[in-house]
Amino acid sequence: MQTFKKEFINYSFIITGSLITAIGVVGFLIPNKIVTGGTAGLSIIFHYLFNLPTGILMFLINTPLLLISIKHLGKRFAFRTIVAIILLSSFIDLLAEIIHFPALSTNTLLATIYGGICVGVGLGLIFKGDSSAGGSTIIAKIATTKLGLRAGTVILFLDIIVVVSAGIVFRDIELSLWSMISIFVASKFIDLVLTGIKQNKIVHISSNNLDDLKHTITAEMGITGTLIKGDDLHFENGRNIIFLSINKNRIIALKNLVEEHDKNASMIVFEATELIGSSRKL
Repeated sequence: MQTFKKEFINYSFIITGSLITAIGVVGFLIPNKIVTGGTAGLSIIFHYLFNLPTGILMFLINTPLLLISIKHLGKRFAFRTIVAIILLSSFIDLLAEIIHFPALSTNTLLATIYGGICVGVGLGLIFKGDSSAGGSTIIAKIATTKLGLRAGTVILFLDIIVVVSAGIVFRDIELSLWSMISIFVASKFIDLVLTGIKQNKIVHISSNNLDDLKHTITAEMGITGTLIKGDDLHFENGRNIIFLSINKNRIIALKNLVEEHDKNASMIVFEATELIGSSRKL
């Protein structure tokens, strides 16, 4: 029962994400000749070169890649990826070729930004459904397994090829530049969907008198953390650190409290990329 519920949620994410991505591609990117990353971008380029439906092209490009890499993906992940590719390709052609979904904007700036947002949110939901939309992620997985390359480096390289190709095919370098912005926006919204809005910061505090400071932070700010004990690099002096997570809106209050307690204290603030569980347990 638990597995069924989990798979139901996964496929709900995949269906919703595929539809949102298709709306972004058909409503914003294709009408303005702006490409996104991976095989979706290649499909848009080939659409204008050969006058074939974008969805069919996307399916034809992804199918051999998927067949080659099935053994690297795992059965369930591979099946969900097949479903995502079929849905995404179908939604794109349904909107573009059958419904004749209109261009939502012919303004290049608006199309770039909102197209990137739709693609980013859509792909983020597909990834959240423990799936992939094919394309560069499949190639990156193969390259990582066979060649030991970093997945991010492979995806970036493939996106550069797509963007440069768009400028050559459309004979307009500005379209390549707009495409780069769209890919950047999409990547940010993928992160936003997967990790949420980052409200918390990770803070490391080093002071000569941490015993008093930790009680002051707990009493006056109502937060707790972890005291990490260690030594300096010369192993001569104890160098203990308070490690805690705090809402970004309270960083200044914490900074003022630490400075008031010890002007020689050091405080380092990190981005909390993802926080699982309660920050009060840190």
